[in-house]
Amino acid sequence: MSHASSDSVSHGSIALSQSYLESLLGGDRVIARLLVDNSLSDGTTPYQMLTNLVWPTMELLQTLYREDRITIAMLNMATRLNRSLTDQLTAQLPKKELNGKNVLIFCGHAEPEELGGQICADLFEADGYSVRFAGGGVPDDEVLKLIGDIRPELLVMFGTLPSGVPAVRRLIDYLREVNSCPDMQIMCCGGIYKRAEGLAEEIGADLYAPDAATAVEVANENPSKKATIEQQTVGRTRRIRKAAARKTAKVTRTQRIEPNEVPIARAA
Repeated sequence: MSHASSDSVSHGSIALSQSYLESLLGGDRVIARLLVDNSLSDGTTPYQMLTNLVWPTMELLQTLYREDRITIAMLNMATRLNRSLTDQLTAQLPKKELNGKNVLIFCGHAEPEELGGQICADLFEADGYSVRFAGGGVPDDEVLKLIGDIRPELLVMFGTLPSGVPAVRRLIDYLREVNSCPDMQIMCCGGIYKRAEGLAEEIGADLYAPDAATAVEVANENPSKKATIEQQTVGRTRRIRKAAARKTAKVTRTQRIEPNEVPIARAA
């Protein structure tokens, strides 16, 4: 491909992304669908549309909202329309033969996280995995029961918001402590783990992927990779260290005051 034609493709992709974003923010379902249909007619595959248009737009919408550049109404309207078009595209994905592996996927509570988790589920399914997508808000005991029932080779925790990380950390610690399905790999995927480098490793995940397409590649390329013992116990170790530090600080404060000494308040 010549440099000129490459620039033309690049400009065309940028123009499509901008038009698609504008149609989503305006809630224009007709234009959004037309843009997708025209791209498919021009030879773009459903997979390319999902990974190069739908997913980046989903992440951009969340960035715009975090920066207070769009309202919650615009975010919700755009995300729901993006999700509707995702359903249209994933129905057209070619499916590989089953590979005998089970994947269980959870995500945060927010609508954008549901969409990210759904795309993860769709791409894993297209690659031959048997997938269960449970979404967000599932209590830890129910997560444990599902793991026991399904015995998945891979557990994917998708998240984009910092507020969801402590719950994921607690769940990973809990799964390690009860030794539930010890051969199962745990993957952290999504924007929050991409923005905070090393976060997935820090909270004890076996695998990390910034997006859905990469998640499938990472799972296929690392079928037996596990976190080190140090990583697996990082959450519990941190809690022990913090508790010890608080105890030491309390003892130090107490020792500063003699038993029969009453602190005298400073004069105003």
